[in-house]
Amino acid sequence: MEQIVITGQKRLSGAVHINGAKNAAVAIIPAAIAANGVSIIENLPHIEDVIILANAIKSIGVVCEFKDEHTLMIDSRGVTDFKITYDLTRNMRASYYLLGSLLGRFKRAVVPLPGGCNFGSRPIDQHIKGFEAMGANIVLKHGLIHAYAEKLTGSHIYLDMASVGATINIMLAAVYAEGVTTIENAAREPHVVDTANFLNILGAKIKGAGTDMIRITGVAELYGAEYQIIPDQIEAGTYMIASAITCGDIKVCNIIPKHMDSLSAKLIEMNCELEEGDDYIRVMCTDSLQAVNVITMAYPGFPTDLQPQMTALMSTVKGTSIITETVFDNRFQYVTELRRLGSNVTVEGRVAVIEGGAALSGAEVNAVDLRAGAALVVAGLAARGDTTISNIKHIDRGYEDIENKLRSLGANIRRVDTVAGVGHKSPRAVF
Repeated sequence: MEQIVITGQKRLSGAVHINGAKNAAVAIIPAAIAANGVSIIENLPHIEDVIILANAIKSIGVVCEFKDEHTLMIDSRGVTDFKITYDLTRNMRASYYLLGSLLGRFKRAVVPLPGGCNFGSRPIDQHIKGFEAMGANIVLKHGLIHAYAEKLTGSHIYLDMASVGATINIMLAAVYAEGVTTIENAAREPHVVDTANFLNILGAKIKGAGTDMIRITGVAELYGAEYQIIPDQIEAGTYMIASAITCGDIKVCNIIPKHMDSLSAKLIEMNCELEEGDDYIRVMCTDSLQAVNVITMAYPGFPTDLQPQMTALMSTVKGTSIITETVFDNRFQYVTELRRLGSNVTVEGRVAVIEGGAALSGAEVNAVDLRAGAALVVAGLAARGDTTISNIKHIDRGYEDIENKLRSLGANIRRVDTVAGVGHKSPRAVF
């Protein structure tokens, strides 16, 4: 078993390059199989979720080949099966995008109920609602979602909540529906827009992505294309927070600064100094940060995926900070681990109260999910002594080469094999 070990209290400085967006990648790979052709997807993050999805679509007859670590060729002309097995996708939630893509193009699909991080009830009822509105029959049986349609017909779909997953999945199916499909109360996240842009390059007719009303006019066929996905908003935010917690000076490069507005505003409120360029944000911080309150919301609000990292930062800032989680109902499971490092956090329902300012000290902790793991890394950077993080497979699902990137900024961090007891470089997943 591998662990990450951090010897903290090193001031970080320098520049870090942000990879392609995980949340866009896991939607765009399934979107590529909606096309009857060859697509080249560039700027993919080299992470476990990308490898899992590539293997999943290969299992149904799609030809996949990594041209390099960040470029994937997808030839979807030879699909021979429409069933994705549970074993291939049990550790990731975004596998459900294969449902919309296969249903749209082939009018049938069998996909396992989603796995991934467990931080509360995340039903897919809004996905099913959208598919059924377009004429699909959906049956849940033995942990599998069976979807079938004689044809799909455009419909007006109002989402009860602005669900990113439902918005993207309905788009994937609707590109082949006869007539016009309207998604009202649609999610506006950057990766929703990125997926729509990719589908449009394939030949889809989607308007309004990035607003709460998306209009999709069905087409007869989609074709392959080349596409470069957007930078990862959450990876960028994690390094921005790492700069703040270490009183550092980090230039976060290859990003879209507009995507970071909600975090940038909070860091400025906390007394950090930010310098913004066309494709970077430089975060410069001192030890005189101020407590703030945060409410997570759908984009363009503060991202729920940065909430755990922000809690780690607040733990080190004098004063009382409050985080209100409005997106997921059980996303504070990581708090127990953060307390082991000395964080003073009290959770009541969806509200966490952080009494900050206590010095964090290293301990053995466990990453309970992807962003929780990132929060423990951030906290470990500020803690005295050694922080040892187990279950780092979660971190590898969303962060490429995190220890080497942090080491280049001055962190004392290494990955160790608990059997061998020695450090080594970050593993590279192989397809």
